[in-house]
Amino acid sequence: KKRAVTQIGKNGYPDSIYINAAKIFQGIRTEKSTGRILVRYGDKSESPMVAFKDEHSRRVSYELAFNALKYQDLLEEILLDSKVYPCYSIPDELTSLLVVMLYDLQDRKFQKRKIFAEEELVAEVQEIGHYLYRYKTKLAAALARCRIKYDALSIEYFVPETISKQEQRTSSLPVCFWINTFKIGLEDVIRDLEMKGFTKVDSVSDFEHYTYAVDQHCHDVLVFPSSLREELLNLDLFVECKLLLQ
Repeated sequence: KKRAVTQIGKNGYPDSIYINAAKIFQGIRTEKSTGRILVRYGDKSESPMVAFKDEHSRRVSYELAFNALKYQDLLEEILLDSKVYPCYSIPDELTSLLVVMLYDLQDRKFQKRKIFAEEELVAEVQEIGHYLYRYKTKLAAALARCRIKYDALSIEYFVPETISKQEQRTSSLPVCFWINTFKIGLEDVIRDLEMKGFTKVDSVSDFEHYTYAVDQHCHDVLVFPSSLREELLNLDLFVECKLLLQ
C-alpha cells in the first residue's frame, strides 16, 4: 500500500500527489518580470499547508513539482501556443495545478492516466485532468512545434543551464542514508543489505555497483554509489522508514 503512489509505467499519480505538487510548485515557481507575464498563477505570498500521507508521497510530490519547475518556460509556451491557456473556467489559483499536470501528461506521452484503487478523488484535479486530456492533440502538436523551433531532440534541451549543471554535480555525489535507530539497528540493516546482494567496503573510493560504506564519523549513516539512488528508494528499508534519505 505504501507504494501505491509510484508512477508504475507512467500511469499518473493519485489526486493528492497533484494537489501537493501544485502547492509546492506555487511556492517555488520562477517569477517573471511584469512585461513578460503571460501566464498568471495567483498570489503566492503565503506558503500553503502541505499534508503528506507518508515519506514516499512527500518525495514523489516534490519530484513532480521540481520537474514542473525545470520545464516551466516550456510548459507555459505549450499552453499558450496550443491556445489551451487562458481558460476562463480555470482561475489563476489553479494555474500551478494546470502546469504540474501538463508536465505529467507529456511525460506519459499524452496517454490517459490510471485511476488508483481506493483513491480519494479531488474535484479540481479531475476537472483539469479531463480538460488537458480533451486537448491532448493540440498540446502534443504545440510541444512538437517547440522542439522544431529550437531544434531540440528532447525536452532536456529546455532545462536552464544553471539547473542542468546542478543536476550533473548532484548525480555524481554519493547517496547518504541515516539509519532510523528507533526502528532498526546497524547490524540488522547490514544483514538485510547483504541478503539483497550488497557488499560493505571501507570507503567511497572502493565503490563498485552493489556496494556501500559506513560513514567514518557518523556510524548511523550509510553511503552508497549515486547510480543506486532510485533502486535504493524502492527498498523495503526505505519504504518502511528504517533508512532515511539524507
